[in-house]
Amino acid sequence: MVARRPPGALDSGRRVPEGYETIICVTAPTRESPFLRACRRQPVPHTPVWFMRQAGRSLPEYRAVRKKRKSMLAACMTSDLITEITLQPLRRYHVDAAILFSDIVVPLRAVGVDVDIKPGIGPVIGRPVRSKADLARLRALEPPDVAYLVPAISSLVAELGSTPLIGFAGGPFTLASYLVEGGPSKNQERTKALMYGDPPLWHALLARLTDITISFLQVQVSAGASAVQLFDSWVGTLSPEDYRAAVLPHSKRIFEALAGTGVPRLHFGVGTGELLGLMSEAGADVVGVDWRVSLDEAVRRVDIGTALQGNLDPAVLLAPWEVVRLRARDVLSRGRAAEGHIFNLGHGVLPETDPDTLARLADFVHEESAHLGRVPAQPAGRGPARRRASQRRPRRPA
Repeated sequence: MVARRPPGALDSGRRVPEGYETIICVTAPTRESPFLRACRRQPVPHTPVWFMRQAGRSLPEYRAVRKKRKSMLAACMTSDLITEITLQPLRRYHVDAAILFSDIVVPLRAVGVDVDIKPGIGPVIGRPVRSKADLARLRALEPPDVAYLVPAISSLVAELGSTPLIGFAGGPFTLASYLVEGGPSKNQERTKALMYGDPPLWHALLARLTDITISFLQVQVSAGASAVQLFDSWVGTLSPEDYRAAVLPHSKRIFEALAGTGVPRLHFGVGTGELLGLMSEAGADVVGVDWRVSLDEAVRRVDIGTALQGNLDPAVLLAPWEVVRLRARDVLSRGRAAEGHIFNLGHGVLPETDPDTLARLADFVHEESAHLGRVPAQPAGRGPARRRASQRRPRRPA
């Protein structure tokens, strides 16, 4: 029988947001896991590894489930399917964390947005948001809107034992881009036009999306997620100046809202090499790096007190194993410069990836990193590789 605490109670140092309940001690078995230790920048026996999109199109068992059952969004809103699909990769790979099977547009659907995920296209919005009247239709998210998450996460926590579960949500810019464009966009033309041309409406939209995202993540943490990742996938289309003015305040508010939960907060975007310092400044404990910037260079760009995640090019996994091995070894070597390193890809697993290659890679990361051992990060302020501590905002202690 699972005991529960009332709203506002403390669970292993985690503050439960009002209006939520949490399972007692769900994170206790995971606290010393390599993944969470790396997030906290603590020594680990080996570099932890998990893969973005490790559950999904590359797995034949996933395709079999989806063929028999429901649409993508329907699957993301069905407790037993969330549980099953989240667990599928862990039956194949010795990864150090699971990530909740969901999609970044799930909270939009939960608050009544006419959104669907079209095969071969992606999220498509029936009525785009481009005016104040459109924004008025975007209501707040309440826990009952995503009630299916609680039994799914509770079941996963019980199944996973000492393996942490990562919850996630879409970042404010990426969610706004889908809402404004009406679907995927290469250049974000309408989105940027709104951002540049009507700043008050833009900030009102991102403020509303920030509130929705905070509520969505709080549900996941309260149900037992051990960490959360904010995917602002398309924010790399912005310059640092535009990111600071138009996105940073909203991302920062998301991370601040989750600070009291005690769970590590990860932040990732594609093509964000020039934004890594700002993404760290937003308050993330771990910044994900895509394959375009080496990890030793990323160390120079993020705040002191930030762990890194990444960053093997997903396309490398389609090459012969010897190439994969050499590239993975290089990532591990460069990652030793970070205060904490979680091995991952620089974006999601490609559908054409052989699952056996991923399994072999996870084992290689563990074995190779255990052999190499951990090397302490350089102290702040030594050498030209790091910005002086006086140039960085202070970080809270681990």
